[in-house]
Amino acid sequence: MKRGKWNVITDVEGVKVGHVTLYEKLNEDDTICTGVTAILPHSGNWFKEKVPAASFVLNGFGKTAGLIQVDELGVIESPIMLTNTFSVGAVLEGTMGYMLHENPEIGDQTSSLNIVVGECNDSYLNSMRLMAVRPEHAEQAIVKAESGVFEMGAVGAGKGMICYGVKGGIGSSSRIVEGENYQYTVGVLTLTNFGRAHEIKIADWAPDDLEKPDGSVIIVVATDAPVNERQLKRFAKRAAIGLGRTGTHVHNGSGDIIIAFSNGYMIPHESTEMYTENAILRDDSAVMNDLFQAVIEATEEAVYQSVLHAETTIGRKGRVVEKGNFKLNK
Repeated sequence: MKRGKWNVITDVEGVKVGHVTLYEKLNEDDTICTGVTAILPHSGNWFKEKVPAASFVLNGFGKTAGLIQVDELGVIESPIMLTNTFSVGAVLEGTMGYMLHENPEIGDQTSSLNIVVGECNDSYLNSMRLMAVRPEHAEQAIVKAESGVFEMGAVGAGKGMICYGVKGGIGSSSRIVEGENYQYTVGVLTLTNFGRAHEIKIADWAPDDLEKPDGSVIIVVATDAPVNERQLKRFAKRAAIGLGRTGTHVHNGSGDIIIAFSNGYMIPHESTEMYTENAILRDDSAVMNDLFQAVIEATEEAVYQSVLHAETTIGRKGRVVEKGNFKLNK
């Protein structure tokens, strides 16, 4: 399918992405090799203008925060934050602090706040026990978030990640769904930290002997198509098909989690109206199958882009994870 202008998740108008990357060799054993990535659903106030959302857990070996309420209420009211496993708490705290500053009424004149944080285990390269990510790094990632092109590969939350035995991290892609009277964009961002070398479908490199955890992947699907939370869960399930196309077996110890949202319409935090009304795409409309295809294609490519953009990285204990040596046809 046709790609968006930049072929990244920010092709969905209003979506922004920001990174904070931490990389420092401390001594012969310890290296900080990690970071934070922020995905902003739109350019307004995320608490006051919530977006419909859903999640799908393909394999639940993960420590993600905030998904219980997302699935219960069908909305996201914060940036989607990504980091390493041991930094979920710090990133949640920093994101909370940022949003409390922006919305003084939260926890006082109005309800509490649900922050969404996803994670992968980067402990092969990163001295994760040091918990180098602090709350201020989450705030910085939000402030730095921009529309348009952004860095991919070994940056932000992806700095210490490994994919199919080579360097992984942040990847992204997008697809356009259009017809005579409509045009919608689907964008996907992946945090890749999964798979063994022999599993990948489009490359042939030496089997890896890395003694690392099974890994995880966080997939974020964004669209401007007017769909509800139930339909977004269907999108999230299709992202799993795109992931499977790359070759993964979805290992026992892998946290494979997908979060999907639409900013095609907003859900106000407060309203005097008893009812809400939005024009939603019908499930049996022809465009729905095209949107499914867009999610699948963009997810598959986003995984590959995470490897294509990553560079050889030296981590703790002198461990080296090499850059993958293949190219995609554009």
